[in-house]
Amino acid sequence: MKAEADRADQAGAEDIERNSMGAAARAEADLATHPRTKAEVATTSLMEAAVDRSNLMLAYQRVLENKGAAGVDQLAVSALKEHLKRHWLVIRARLLAGRYQPAAVRRVDIPKPQGGVRTLGIPTVVDRLIQQALHQVLRVIFEPTFSEGSYGFRPGRNAHQALRQARQYVAQGKRWVVDIDLEQFFDRVNHDLLMSQLAKKIDDARVLTLNRRYLEAGMMADGLVQPRTEGTPQGGPLSPLLSNILLTELELE
Repeated sequence: MKAEADRADQAGAEDIERNSMGAAARAEADLATHPRTKAEVATTSLMEAAVDRSNLMLAYQRVLENKGAAGVDQLAVSALKEHLKRHWLVIRARLLAGRYQPAAVRRVDIPKPQGGVRTLGIPTVVDRLIQQALHQVLRVIFEPTFSEGSYGFRPGRNAHQALRQARQYVAQGKRWVVDIDLEQFFDRVNHDLLMSQLAKKIDDARVLTLNRRYLEAGMMADGLVQPRTEGTPQGGPLSPLLSNILLTELELE
């Protein structure tokens, strides 16, 4: 049964690939130099935009640059190219059909300087590629909604800019500082609340379902997979963007 399903996926993927060849040829400009605008993303379904050849090539390059450890399948970043040559058509078909199931993430505990540990969830390299592709199309939609005072995990923004802004506030005569620490934020993200924020601007059910699956993907430690009902573990490309989406209303307040 599984072999028949895989053959059907492969056949369907080949049909999809043939039908999209013309569009891919016309979209030769790389997103690194010609990023999609919000209007351009809106003209096509989000999942199609995510697996578009130019978007995927940029995501692939980012995954290579970031390197990183292997996930639960032990597939290294250096082996991703050959893996995609053999399996991408099937993966793509499952994504477009809304049937892709992410793998569990690999748990890694990093000691904190102040004591305790920070838990990372390392996705497989294929899931990192898919998450990065999703990140690139979702960022176009959500980035304009973020607070002007937000500097974390945002393109073209960094901590040095935040410090310069703080100095400007001091020079303007402001004297009060409010310091708020959201303890173990990434570990405690409420899935339903986050999904409700995503659904306000996303109408592609496949993208919403895939995001939910990434949130709920189990975490493997010592060979055992534990289910997750909350949190978006640090370690994948989507988590920083999802954190900004969830915190936008708090930052504006």
